[in-house]
Amino acid sequence: GVNTSNNGTRLAALDSLGGAFSSKLLYDFLLERRLTVSDCLERSLRKGGGEEQAAAATVCAQLCVQLGGGDEGEEGFKILRPVLSAIMIDGCASVAARQSCARALGMCCYVSAAEDGEDLVKSMSHLESVFTMSYPNREGTLPTPNAGTPGLHGAALHAWALLVTLCPASRLTVLLDLHLPKLQACLESSDVNYRIAVGETIALLVELGRDIDREFEFEDSDTLCESLKGLATDGNKHRAKNDRRKQRTIFREVLHYIENEDFSEEKIRFGVEGIYIDSWMRRRVYDAFKEVLESGVRHHLQFNPLLRDIFGLGPPLILDSSVKSSKISRFEKHLFNSAAFKARTKLRNKVRDKRADVM
Repeated sequence: GVNTSNNGTRLAALDSLGGAFSSKLLYDFLLERRLTVSDCLERSLRKGGGEEQAAAATVCAQLCVQLGGGDEGEEGFKILRPVLSAIMIDGCASVAARQSCARALGMCCYVSAAEDGEDLVKSMSHLESVFTMSYPNREGTLPTPNAGTPGLHGAALHAWALLVTLCPASRLTVLLDLHLPKLQACLESSDVNYRIAVGETIALLVELGRDIDREFEFEDSDTLCESLKGLATDGNKHRAKNDRRKQRTIFREVLHYIENEDFSEEKIRFGVEGIYIDSWMRRRVYDAFKEVLESGVRHHLQFNPLLRDIFGLGPPLILDSSVKSSKISRFEKHLFNSAAFKARTKLRNKVRDKRADVM
């Protein structure tokens, strides 16, 4: 039928758009056309099949990264947030589309949420409604996952963890009490990648807890460390070798961090520069950008003022040839004048403001 070739065309268009967005900076190009682009994305999300929805959601996240967290991105996110959330929480939508929407919701909200915190609160509660489906019931039994749900729960949990890094201390305290015990129970999940996502999230939450309060103690840390030790040495023959290796590596790091507050840092190189991933928070933020930009993440670290600001790199050393030099200053001016951007940068500072915060 005519329609299928049409779907194919739209899918191909989304793929080439995604490729361009991850490998180049197209701020100038998009400034004039961003409404057209977000209209097309919204149409694909509302009307497309699962594959098209998944591709469109990814491009939504890349669009926000391209627009750099200023007013344009905020305006785009206002339009896209409800539709990304709606697909993500729709049990009848394709799991691949829901998973892609969860990831996009996290990234779009991280770079484009308005200062008032409303987008952040709503996005977080929608993400929670998804991954808490993996939590144990009243009797303490974990639900049996359907095909594809651990991937969806993991994407929602990772997206939520990214947004937790923006929360003020008062909100964080509530979230830690609520989620840490339940996440600890999810370490028993039957899916290796979900267990890993849970372990990384626990480490991040503990790190954020220690950031607010030097004396922060995990309630049942002995049991937690026992679980982590088990996962760090898991030799279960029923698991694939690679899965076991990956799991052991991550859980050794988590255990080491919980016991000794020690983080094994890693250096990411790009061009003549590099950044150190030296905390769970930085790792979560970097991984989130890598999921959305894939191999383009190094290009964006080199040239995109948004990522450079988040990772404390200062202005680009050289300009991306796809951006005219007179325009880059416009881009930077727009970033640094953007109140939302300043607020987000402030929130990300390592040491949080201990005064009462509103949320």
